[in-house]
This record gives sequence, C-alpha cells and structure tokens, in this order.
Amino acid sequence: MTQPAGDPDSPAAEQRTTYLLVDGENIDATLGMSVLGRRPHPEERPRWDRVRDFAGEVWQQPVKALFFLNATSGSMPMSFIQALLAMGYRPIPLAGGPGEKVVDIGIQRTLDALLDRPGDVLLASHDVDFHEHVRQLLAGSGRRVGLLGFREFVNSAFGELSAGGLSVYDLEDDVRAFTGVLPRVRIIPLSEFDPLRYL
Repeated sequence: MTQPAGDPDSPAAEQRTTYLLVDGENIDATLGMSVLGRRPHPEERPRWDRVRDFAGEVWQQPVKALFFLNATSGSMPMSFIQALLAMGYRPIPLAGGPGEKVVDIGIQRTLDALLDRPGDVLLASHDVDFHEHVRQLLAGSGRRVGLLGFREFVNSAFGELSAGGLSVYDLEDDVRAFTGVLPRVRIIPLSEFDPLRYL
C-alpha cells in the first residue's frame, strides 16, 4: 500500500530532520522564578546534552539544535557557548535595541522560515508569544511539533493545540534533563509515580 507523502511514518520520512529550538532565557527564568524561587545554581540547570539526545530519540531522526541567546549587552558567555558547541548545538547570540525581545523575535523568524521546509520541530519554551507560529506549523501536512518545558507552566493557550497534534514533553519527567529531583508541587498521575525519586 502506498503511504501519503506527508506521512511522517513513510520510508521517505527517514531522512527528515528534527529542528530543536531552545529559548534559553525562558527556560532559565521559569526554572528560577517559578520552580526554585531563586537563581538556579549551575548544577540545577538542565543538562542540555540530554535535551539534544531526547530530541533525536523522540522521532528517531537527525537533530539540528539551535540555542538562542540574548547578546544585546555586547558580551557573550564564551564558556557556555563552547559547551553548547561541544554538545552539538548551534548558538545563536542575538542583539537588538532597547526593549526588543531579541530571543523571541529570532525564534519567531526561525519558526516562520521552517514553514517552507520539511522536517519536525521541538520548541523548548513556555512563551505564549510562539502560539500562532506553532499553530501555523501544525497546519502543515504531516509535520510533528512538540513543546519542551515544565508542564504546569506551559501557557494554557497551547492546550487547544494538543487536539491539532501538539505534543508536550516535560523537561524533568520525559526528557530527564536534570540530575536531581526539582522541588515542584504538581499533580502526578499514579501510573507515573516513582517513589524512589523522592526518597
């Protein structure tokens, strides 16, 4: 039986790419302000190599990983950039004028550019500013789109997109991006409860 060209499970899909776009500012701010209540220590931040590995495993295809940074100050965190490069990310340090949300704008432009490219998209962010761009990506035939974040802090506007095929992956539970258990208070489905993680 011939499978439709847009079918992500067709043989032609084997050469597809997963585009991983990381909104580092948003993930760090959510982790600090909403989860920890303070600035995260280095060992408490996500293991970005695990995030990249997850991106490759979730749809079993090559990953192009882009990590967006705000470089408006004129300086770049070179040690972090070197670490990103070593993990297979392409750092995107952006600069703009006063008040410009350079990371958001950069990711929005990238999501728009992906509309005309084959491939699937994973976006690491909770930001509702990407809602319309994600909706447009989902409207394309056969494209898989996922959101990586802390499930309880993903903007509720994304909820309506789940029916349209948006997958939401939890950075702690699904991606296993952290070396320890975070102090999150949230509903845990009994089927997912592992008491050993809390002992």
